[in-house]
Amino acid sequence: MPTGPKGEKRPADPIANAVRVMRIATGEERETHASAGQREGGRKGGKARAEGMSAERRREIAKKAASARWAS
Repeated sequence: MPTGPKGEKRPADPIANAVRVMRIATGEERETHASAGQREGGRKGGKARAEGMSAERRREIAKKAASARWAS
């Protein structure tokens, strides 16, 4: 069975895939997320990273980001 972009299992046949989507929409089948844990880690990551940095380092990163935004 082929996998989706995030590793989830999905049917190769378009009709079977449509049936699966319909079952998910009606609540007969639960949608599985292979990367649910990764998503939660990503949500926490930026905040945890900022808390671990010094104010000077955060300022350097912010300046670099601002110059990249205004470069074009």
